[in-house]
Amino acid sequence: MIEVYSWATPNGHKVHIMLEECGLPYRVNPVDIGAGDQFKPEFLAISPNNKIPAIVDPDGPDGNPYSLFESGAILLYLAGKTGKFLPQGVTERYDVLQWLMFQMGGVGPMLGQTHHFRIYAPEKIPYAVDRYTNEARRLYGVMDKRLAKSKYIAGKEYSIADIAIFPWLRSWKNQGIDWAEYPHLKGWFDEIAARPAVQRGVQVLSEARKPLVDDKAREMLFGKQQYQRR
Repeated sequence: MIEVYSWATPNGHKVHIMLEECGLPYRVNPVDIGAGDQFKPEFLAISPNNKIPAIVDPDGPDGNPYSLFESGAILLYLAGKTGKFLPQGVTERYDVLQWLMFQMGGVGPMLGQTHHFRIYAPEKIPYAVDRYTNEARRLYGVMDKRLAKSKYIAGKEYSIADIAIFPWLRSWKNQGIDWAEYPHLKGWFDEIAARPAVQRGVQVLSEARKPLVDDKAREMLFGKQQYQRR
């Protein structure tokens, strides 16, 4: 059984959804990032960047236990382990990989900054709010244009690229998005959201997550505690 160290965030939900889609048995170990669990030595031993999610597979390569951090790497690992959601054909495979990298390098970081400056920052800085809201809209436009000519984000088949992107778009309101401007992306979003495995995946740890309203949670996520060398 795969041990999953996670929380109810977009990056956590990527892995929850993938495990549900693949049908692999797993056990969730909550890492409450608002309480500082991500800084505990036992978590840092498997996730040295103090970020969720991370996994430990007791039946890893060559049958040995294997730990892995970074959500994109975990998706690739699980796809390789199960032979699902990553095509074998060279062209199709790289089509998926480039869109996975688009999520890892663009959608996740930029929408994360959009959330921060629009929702969490103690001071609303108009320049930052405008910069990241506009970047969110630009990224939505890239995906909408892609999905005007492709059933799924990387091609004809559902893949880890779709699994990686979908959780980040669930907070579209917080990103200043009007779905009416992105009809192709909205159709894709609704189709992915209706998948039973996706519905199960986004419920994982959802009841445990609390709004980031107290000073301790803000300190754990955005204060000096986050930036200490470990």
